[in-house]
This record gives sequence, C-alpha cells and structure tokens, in this order.
Amino acid sequence: MALLPLILVPLTVLPAVLYLCCGRRHTGSAAAVLQRREPGRPAARSPPRDTWAPRLGGFWLRLFSHAVNTAFGQFLLLPLLVRMHNLSLMRSLDICEDPTFIPEVAAEVTEDKSEAKSTLDIMKQLIDARPDSASTGFSFKGIKDYLDCYRSGKLTPSQVAKNIIATLEDCDKSTPPLRAIVQWDREQIMLMAEASTARYRNKCTLSHLDGIPVCVKEEFKVVPYHHRVGTVYLGTEPETEDATVAKKLREAGAIIIGVSNMHELGTGTTGCNPNRYHKIPRNPYKPNHFTGGSSSGSAAAVAAGTFGRISCHGSYPLSYSTVSAGPICTSVADAAIVYSILAEPDPLYPYGLKQPKATLSDMCAPDLKGLKLGVDWMFFKACDAEVLTICEKAVEYLKSLGASVVEVSLPEMEEVKIAHVICILSEMRDMLQPDFNKHFQEMNLETRATLALASQFTALDYITANRQRTRSMRFLREIFTTVNCIVTPAVASTAPRIHESDLLTGSNDTSFIVQSMRFMQLANLTGIPGLVVPVGYSTAGLPISLQVMGKWWDEAVLLRIGLKLEQFRNQTKKPSIYYDILA
Repeated sequence: MALLPLILVPLTVLPAVLYLCCGRRHTGSAAAVLQRREPGRPAARSPPRDTWAPRLGGFWLRLFSHAVNTAFGQFLLLPLLVRMHNLSLMRSLDICEDPTFIPEVAAEVTEDKSEAKSTLDIMKQLIDARPDSASTGFSFKGIKDYLDCYRSGKLTPSQVAKNIIATLEDCDKSTPPLRAIVQWDREQIMLMAEASTARYRNKCTLSHLDGIPVCVKEEFKVVPYHHRVGTVYLGTEPETEDATVAKKLREAGAIIIGVSNMHELGTGTTGCNPNRYHKIPRNPYKPNHFTGGSSSGSAAAVAAGTFGRISCHGSYPLSYSTVSAGPICTSVADAAIVYSILAEPDPLYPYGLKQPKATLSDMCAPDLKGLKLGVDWMFFKACDAEVLTICEKAVEYLKSLGASVVEVSLPEMEEVKIAHVICILSEMRDMLQPDFNKHFQEMNLETRATLALASQFTALDYITANRQRTRSMRFLREIFTTVNCIVTPAVASTAPRIHESDLLTGSNDTSFIVQSMRFMQLANLTGIPGLVVPVGYSTAGLPISLQVMGKWWDEAVLLRIGLKLEQFRNQTKKPSIYYDILA
C-alpha cells in the first residue's frame, strides 16, 4: 500500500500448488534406482526446469480440489502428477550428508574491531542523506519525510493519523476495494498517534520510528486484532498479547495502523484470497493484477534477515525451518533503520539466540569498490526477456560503482526446489492437520488442494530434503569464500492478471508460482539473508526487481549494495492508486 513506509512480514512464501505433488516411492532394487551423491561434490548442472500446468479457477478448481481429496486423487491422480513434474527426483537420490532440520548457522569468529560510527550515527546519516521527495520527482514517502514534518511542526502524528483513517475508509469504499489493510481500529490508531504527538511536543521521542505509520502482516499477533492468518476460522477472539515484532514497534513509538492482508495460511505466491474477511488485494500499479504473496502488498524494498535474525515469536508457526521475518519499506535506508531496531535475540524465540550484533557497517561507503558479486548466468537468465534486460543493466550499474562480477555456479538448483517444497509442505501439513480435519469446508479451494498434496510426503521424503539442505548450505559456504554476495533477478516474471472467477473461487497458477519462487527458494531453504530492490518496470508498467543474497548474518553488505542499487532506477513511477498521507 503506497501510503505506508513499513509493512512487517515473515518472508517465507509457500510454493505448494495444485500440480506440485509427490508420488509413491519406486519399488525395486535400490542399486537400479538411486543416484549416489558424493559429499561436497555437486551433480552435473542443467538449466532450471519450467513447469507447465493449466491455470485453474472456477468450476475446474472446484473439481480439482475435490478430486485430490478423494481416494482416486490420493492413490492415482497425485502420484501421476508428481512424475510429470519431476517431484519424485529426490526419491531417486542417495544423499550421504546428515540432515539439517533448522538452518541456524553459528556466527563467524572475527577480530573485535570497533566501528568508526555507531549504528545510531549511521541511521542519522541515512536519514539526512535521503533527498527530499519533492525535489526528485515522484517518490514514496519514507521515514525522513515523516520526521521532517514532525520536527518542523508542519504536521503532528495525530494529524497524520487522521489522514490515514480517512485513507483507510476510502480504500474500503473504492471500486474495486484496495484490500491492503484488512483490520484496523480508529481508536487504537489515535491513541498511539496522540502519545507520539506528546513526545514530539516534549522533545522525548523514543526512536527514529516514533510517529511512523506501520502495519503488520496478519500472520503476527497484534493487539487488539484477530489473528486470522488469512482464514475465516482462526482468531475468533481479539488478541491480548503482541508478537515480539509488534511489541518492539510499539516500544519504538511507531503507529500500528492495523494488520495487512495475506494469502490464506501463506499457501501461495499471488495473494489471491477470496474469503469473506480478506478478498483479493489490488496491485496499486495495475489494479487488475495481483500484488504477489503470501504477503499481499506492494513495496519498494524487501529486506529479509538471516534465519533467526528477527524474532518470529507470536507468528503462526506454519513452517518453522524456512520462516524468517523482515521489513517491507519504501527505501533501502528505511529498511536498514527498521532492521537495526528489530534484529536482536529474543528469549521467547529459540533461534538466533547466539546471533552476532546487527550492524550497518560501511553502508554509507561512497562506492562498491572491493566487493565481489557472484552471478550464475545460466540461472540468472531463467526469467522473462524484459526482466532479464533490466536486471542485466542493473548488474552493469553495480560494476560501474566499483564492484566486480565473478561468475559462480549454483549447483543442484532443481534439487533445492524440490527439497524446499517438501520441507514447507511437510511442516505445514503437520501444523495444520487438526485444521484440515475440523475446518476443511471453511478453507479456500486452493488451500484444500495444497494440504491434500502435502499428505503425499513421507518421513523419508522429509529427511532426504533436509539432507539436500545440508549439501546446499555446504556449497554456499564454498561460494562465499570467493564472493561477498550472489545476485539474481527477484522474480522471473511480473505480477499476473486477476481473472473474474478468482474473486469467487480463488485460483491456482502453477506456472507463475514456479517462476515466482525460482530465485527465492535457495535463501528460504538455507537461511541466508536476501534483499530485493526494484530496478525498473515492464512495458505494462509493473515493477521488476533485483535480489542480492549474502552469507549468514551479513545483512550489512546487502544493505550497502542495495543503497547504491536503488539509484539505478532513475525514476519511480507513481502508482495508479496512491494516497499522499503528508499532503
């Protein structure tokens, strides 16, 4: 939603789809079936495989969702489909490595070098360095714009809150409704805003986020909203306790304006959620297109930390081995500020307790000299032509700032794709088994089919997938000895169009889901951090982004690169749906 400088989301996105499913284990001699994978030695490379399947909606989605939940579907249809789409690949592999069930990596031991500037100093520099939005043509309003208004007395947080409430009311009445924020409360917004106004008046603000409007994805608990996680059956009572991230935002003085829409239970990548509490959020650039999901919002930069970097305590535990949290902001500088406030160990969250201190070291360096960007060009080029053209130019721009590009090989990406599906689906089915039995008829059609597919996986499948996780993490350790980061397009294609039947029954577009997850699944599976920055637009006016991934706990180098990368986009196009809260 264009009015917000921050939307907090967990960045796991489920690639489980109607035509991605698992068949039965082959019978016969293991020697005749299994391909042995030697420890540390990658298999022969091949280009990423495109998956084709018909786009399902309306009657055909109803029929398919019903069929896969019958004996015919479980014993005949799904096993047939898995062989068609290569998801039996892992069952033909003999992987020797021990499984890694949680991608938590110990921090490297380094010399204790005090930073030239503290994180607070760097945050101030980031805010001061960002040009005024009015002087650079159109740009999304960010933290600097709000702080300038509050500090100058031009506006107060209370006045901004009233503008936001008017905007939320207009969004609900518009045709079609934007559906970015699905729960909000006028009284709650004004209470937080008035408290922030008093702090500015008394010159005792809490942080750089004081008075900044934010919203939190419905997957997190936020008082006093319903923790529905995109469903109609969860969160029957208002929450009485905040998730850790919501608590930290309140402690920083942010104004939580509500909770944002999401794909039901995070089971897709379009944001298509036709149930009565949510409906389909519209892409502000083209309202007849999806936003993407499962976090169904548009943004200028997405920053995801290393697995365990930001606490997920208080989020719905859909997939515990791939979930990480991070901010969606209007700029890389804003993402860095929010990240530095949220990233720290949480005694209530078991992962990341031994993480190193979050740092913004060298983020404001004048260039990228000395940095090595790893690119696997065969993998990089597995995207639509206009995505490739813009992303290649963005890489050249980074080179012009002093970075060097090193060709690397990302091995076994087909195995990574399948292991990723198996891990997420198995963990989700485990978590949602009671829901599946009790609330089946209340679930969206796509979710019913997805969970039916998840039941095809066995304990052996899950263990083998986590053995592959071990291999992939070992390969990445080797790659990161030669480069500082890995660069890919963020998504292989732009956001798809919304069909009329989607509004009633939802949809399943397997081809898009495979494309949308292609460049994300490596970081999801292995727990490395990633940063996504828009670098241009398609001929239809839809955003195109580049992704930068770094080694575990090294978010600082990603933010340094991202800060320069967003300068490549010499113009930010104004969305067709846009509200200027500071006007």
